[in-house]
Amino acid sequence: MDNNKECLCKAAPTLIFPCSGGADVGEIADRTARKMTREGKGKIFCLAGIGGKVSGIIASAQSAEKILVIDGCPLDCAKKTMQNAGFSDFLHLRITDQGFKKGSSPVTDETLSAVVEKAELLL
Repeated sequence: MDNNKECLCKAAPTLIFPCSGGADVGEIADRTARKMTREGKGKIFCLAGIGGKVSGIIASAQSAEKILVIDGCPLDCAKKTMQNAGFSDFLHLRITDQGFKKGSSPVTDETLSAVVEKAELLL
C-alpha cells in the first residue's frame, strides 16, 4: 500500500472549489465547476482536501493565480472552508444570489450555462 500523502494533482492558473452540498444549488455549484473545467476555464479542485488540510492540495491552492469558490446557498460552506484554511484572496460566487432558490432549482443545461456565464464574469 502506498502511504504517499501528497497530492498528485497539478495546479492550474485558476482553481475552482465548489460546494457539492446535498441541495440542488450545491449540485449546480459542483456541475458549474465541472463544466468550466471541461471548457478550459479553470480546474475543479478538492475542497475536502482544503478542509482536511492536505499539504499537497493546500500548496497547489497557494500557488494558483486565481481561486474561484462557488457556494450553493448563504451558508457559504465552501467560502468558510477556504477561510478556515487561511485563504482570503479568492473570488466568490453564490448560486442563490443569482436568482436560484434552494430546493426548487432544477439542474438543467440552461441553469448551468447561466451560472457559468456569471462565474466567467468574475474571472
